[in-house]
Amino acid sequence: MHEHEITREIFRNFPLWMQVVFYIVAFSSIGIFLFGAWKRIQKYRKGRPAGRFNKLPQRFFKVLGIMMTHATLRKNYTYVGLAHWMIFWGFVVLFIGTCIIAFDHDFLRFFGVHLLKGTFYIVFSLFMDVFGVLFIIGLLMMMVRRAKKPFNLNYARVDRPEGKYDRSGYIRDDKIFLWLLLFIAVTGFIIEAARIAADGFPEFEKWAPFGYAMAHLLDSTGQLNAIHMATWWVHGIAVLIFVAYIPYSKAMHILVDYANLMFADKTTAKRLPRVPAEKMDKEGMGYVKLEDFTWKELLDFDACTKCGRCHYVCPARTAGAPLSPRDVILDMRMYADQLSGTEEWVDKQVLVNGGKAKSIAGDVILPETLWSCTTCMACMEVCPVGIEHLTTIVNLRRALVDEGEMEDMLQDALANIGDYGNSFGKPERMRAKWTKDLDFKPKDARKEPVEYLWFVGDYASFDERIQELTRKVATILHRAGVDFGLLYEDERNAGNDVRRVGEEGLYEMLAEDNIAALKSAKFQKIFTTDPHSYNTIKNEYPDFGGEFEIYHYTELLLELIRQGKIRISDKLKGIRVTYHDPCYLGRYNGITEPPREIIRALGMELVEMPRNRSNSFCCGAGGGRIWMDDSGLKERPSENRIKEALSLGDIRYFIIACPKDFAMYSDAVKTSGNEGKIEVKDIIELIEEAMEGAEVTAEA
Repeated sequence: MHEHEITREIFRNFPLWMQVVFYIVAFSSIGIFLFGAWKRIQKYRKGRPAGRFNKLPQRFFKVLGIMMTHATLRKNYTYVGLAHWMIFWGFVVLFIGTCIIAFDHDFLRFFGVHLLKGTFYIVFSLFMDVFGVLFIIGLLMMMVRRAKKPFNLNYARVDRPEGKYDRSGYIRDDKIFLWLLLFIAVTGFIIEAARIAADGFPEFEKWAPFGYAMAHLLDSTGQLNAIHMATWWVHGIAVLIFVAYIPYSKAMHILVDYANLMFADKTTAKRLPRVPAEKMDKEGMGYVKLEDFTWKELLDFDACTKCGRCHYVCPARTAGAPLSPRDVILDMRMYADQLSGTEEWVDKQVLVNGGKAKSIAGDVILPETLWSCTTCMACMEVCPVGIEHLTTIVNLRRALVDEGEMEDMLQDALANIGDYGNSFGKPERMRAKWTKDLDFKPKDARKEPVEYLWFVGDYASFDERIQELTRKVATILHRAGVDFGLLYEDERNAGNDVRRVGEEGLYEMLAEDNIAALKSAKFQKIFTTDPHSYNTIKNEYPDFGGEFEIYHYTELLLELIRQGKIRISDKLKGIRVTYHDPCYLGRYNGITEPPREIIRALGMELVEMPRNRSNSFCCGAGGGRIWMDDSGLKERPSENRIKEALSLGDIRYFIIACPKDFAMYSDAVKTSGNEGKIEVKDIIELIEEAMEGAEVTAEA
């Protein structure tokens, strides 16, 4: 190299045999990587089709934006998001820089072209130095996160969780991953520093500021060329070890997570996939072998980075139930890897049942773990890499249902629904019994046309605690001139929670019966007070031939207030309240603002709980949990939520917009000993109170 030429040698002072050895080792490393990657691809190919290849360009560029901005990682986790952003961009820039070096040295030079010189080399050096330092800072931040003790911040843990996958081989894999990357980055700077010092500190090398500064530290050591060569080899071997290590370790998430995000579909939770008819007839409803899973679900298992966000937000785990969504995914990863021969570098003591599991739902994942899930979808909402925990859990529940392995209370509820169309075991003719105390008779939409068909739901129809609220809704809508009617005894349980329990056969029967009843009725639109019914009618009934326009009652009430058909006084002005977002309304279907707009229209002071809107906390009723025994929980999710509301200070009302929420939270106030401190109110009760003294007009 000419004394004043702005460039650098790649194999500085290396004899030819050393270069040959390096290339042999490099290609061997790449071969090991490709073999590991091929084994994983073979594992995914065992899965059933998932139908995720539509709109591939849009999917690709959407995820590219997510990865570049770290939108999913930064959400509610600023520290982790910043640290990972620095690691990600440091890795990307250093990887691209390494590729440029290889392309320049191994390809362009044969055409007499030299890219790494002059101004390009100066800019290249600056970028590599700056992003190399960011890379190291990000790695150190992650190490600090893993070393410090846990603490809470606004109900969101900011440390990493503790559990079986944070011990033994798995935690060691995390440490190997971080320490190997840190070692590669630091030795890279040492190589640069030794070269700069050995070359006599060329002026242009100041554009590699960190390497230049480190060179002054090495200048007095002597033997700079020897240090450079030795460190070059150590660094190079470490890089090649890392390349070979990727498919067999957590490092695989570098590749897998992009694909998993690209093929992610959150609608799978609110619109569960149907069981193929041939499978239901011959094999049953649930997943019993690895080949039952879709390739996307198998990809989910490898995508998990053990960040623990799903672990922290899970209401079942918070309540002391034996469920961690993270551990379910990792248990399934271990099981899939054992069968496909792609085990990560972990101790055998964390293998699922020592690698001798006989059944998935039962041995790999315990029944009590699967039955703990409330299907609230919080795990999927918070997952930064697009894992769809819910489909795995529900499909494994289907296998338990096939085997009849469930609580007696749940079995009784399902039997009642099958026999009577409702979980209360009441005769169909009693479904509209709540209307007898009204001073008018709601129309029968089966016999006369109406604008709105009210799909009332089981709890609003049969639970004596909630029937009065149902009558208030009917009365206010009647006074406001809303033309609505009922299906009366032709209405059945909508089936949302039946499906999430795993009783797919019963769900399909309910859906078909309800769709037939709805199609025979005369209406334009549907409304319901029940978010669970709302979800399945809107998102799942279309798969069975039932497409209907449906609204939640808060949407309808807000429109009536805006139109002046419901007039309210300032009677409630200034009262401090908080509002709970039902999972199936807010997180599942994005309806968060209508209830809040009503509260503001009533003049109340709304104080948000830390967990709100799409990050709301579950009441504990979903996924069939309302039909199961919760006496063994250390703290019911509903009690935890009431505690959160009380932490806001002087709050008078805990406002809900779901019949199940009213039942769960009314009980929670009593069982937690907080009667007299806060009162659970359905939003319809507040509207009724605010209407007192105000003029109400009804328009036909």
